[in-house]
This record gives sequence, C-alpha cells and structure tokens, in this order.
Amino acid sequence: MTQFIKNKKTSFLIISVFISSFVLSQPYAPAAGEVGSTAISFDDSRFVAWATGIELTRGYVNIEDTLIEYDGTNRASFGTPEIALGAATNIATDAVSLGDSGIAILTFNKPITNGLDYDFAIFENGLNDNFLELAHVEVSSDGINFFRFPSHSATQTATPVGSFGSLNPTNLYNLAGKYRVGFGTPFDLEELKDEVGLDVEKITHIKIIDVVGTLGEKGTTDSFGNKINDLFPTPFNSGGFDLNAVGVIHEYNNLSLQKEHLDFSIYPNPSRGIIKLQWNNGSIEEIRVVNLLGKEIFKEKEINSSSFQLELQRGMYFLSVKSGNVVTKKVIIE
Repeated sequence: MTQFIKNKKTSFLIISVFISSFVLSQPYAPAAGEVGSTAISFDDSRFVAWATGIELTRGYVNIEDTLIEYDGTNRASFGTPEIALGAATNIATDAVSLGDSGIAILTFNKPITNGLDYDFAIFENGLNDNFLELAHVEVSSDGINFFRFPSHSATQTATPVGSFGSLNPTNLYNLAGKYRVGFGTPFDLEELKDEVGLDVEKITHIKIIDVVGTLGEKGTTDSFGNKINDLFPTPFNSGGFDLNAVGVIHEYNNLSLQKEHLDFSIYPNPSRGIIKLQWNNGSIEEIRVVNLLGKEIFKEKEINSSSFQLELQRGMYFLSVKSGNVVTKKVIIE
C-alpha cells in the first residue's frame, strides 16, 4: 500500500516528488470480487466488533439550493440513526442517509487499535459496483480532535457525474463508499500514526462526512485539492452517503479497560420470538428497544441480575442496554 508522508516539516521538494509518484501509481483497488480488491464482506470473520453509538447531523437534500425539500424537509431523512449500529448487512435499505455534507460520529464499546493491515471498515448501500456515494473518514482518540485519512479521487472533473451516473472504483482511494452494499471499504490506522495528538492504539471515535459531489462552489476536495466528482444532485430523502455499519477488525484489549465497559450478548439472534440477554455487569440501569421507525416498544429499568429474557414480534429492532455506557445491537425476529 502506498503511504502518505505525514510529517509536516518534510521539505516541499520531497512532498512534490512523493505526490507525483503517488498519482502515477494508478489504478487503485477494483470492485468487490475482482482480483486485487480490498473490499471486505459483511460476514467476514475478521470483524470482532461493531459501532455501538452514533451522533448524526443530517445534511441538505441539495446543498446548492437549501430551499429544495423532499417529504416536507430540506434535510435527508431516510433511515434512523440506530440502523448504522451493530453488524453490517447486504440489504440496501439497511442504511441511514447523511445528506449533502452530513456527518455521523460513531463510537464503540472498546477502542480500535492499529494492528497489522486494515483496522476497520465502513459499509455503504451502493446498488452496484459503479453507483457509489462517497464520504471522507476521520478518527479521534479523545472525541475532540479528529484527523482525516488522506484520500484521492482520480475521477475526471471536466463534466459532472450527475444524479444517476457511475464511478470507477479504481479511481478512488481512502473514500468510504468505494464498494457496493455488503462490502466494506477498509482503513489502516498506520497511515495516521505520525499525527501529533492522535493515539492510533486507542481510537474511540470515527467521523464520516458526506462528500458533496458537485463540481461547483459547494463541492468537496481530496487530499490533493481535486474536486471529488460523485453522484450529485441527489435531492431525495435518501440523498448523500448512506451508512450501513462500521466494523472493527482490531480492538484494543487492555483488561482493565474491558472491566470498565459494558458488554452483552443476545441469543438466539435471529430468533423466532424469544431472546435472552446476558451481560458482564452485575446489574443494568436500563434496557430499551426501538423499531425501525425509531418508536420505543419496550423499556425496563433497574435490572438486578446478569441476564434478561424478552419476547418480540417479527421484525428488526435496536436493543440498547445502559450501565454507565450504552451499547446498542440489532435484533432480528423471524
């Protein structure tokens, strides 16, 4: 993998030579399933954990004209934030839309650490290998200071891709959404190891920022200052980057830290109706269940045991357990 020079004191001459060699290294990895692809399947055994918390700031359905509305709002509105929590799927409707320049900040039960090769992957709901919506990716080890992965878009910038155009994955590097639904775009923390103020051994937050694909004034750029040409405008409730999940490959394993954080299991999952919860804490402050529409259908407080049984009707739910921190997982009832 080509590495970016991150030392800000490096001479301009060295940086110029590096950038030239980097651009000439095209093409980048191809679509999922092709030789040389870096795509990781949603059911890959390398995933050890998934995002458990999300803070969502929706973007506009059309940032170039913020008066444009869809279903009575000028902001993206498809999906509930909780859809992005828990394991990834290969179902296109299992996503929350960020809208133009929308932002999602994901948190985890335990920090992500810099291991060998890729450390986490981000899943979008692209309908095929070329109908892609992109996003920048930033990480933080304190929840305050975020650092962006270096990225590159070699897609032409002479003409707009348009609302229903296509992108070639071999022109894209370090942009989430490079791969179709069911396949995650992986990221390697090694690329950010020299950033002052970032501890790549204990990443606590991942920020995903929708790429505004217009070639106009509102468009966003890659690390070289190139406009990133992707689907635009998408003036619908599902506009912008559509987040399905964030999977962890390398998890920080400090034993004392594990004891401070809540973890729980659900089984069976999927279930025919009855599920059992079991956790590592002696008591739980609250159990809460919401459906796909975000409606709360169950809440129980102060459970003084290490397990709980619950019966639900057929459907998909988001079950949250609170004990100091809050952990949310998907539940499927068949």
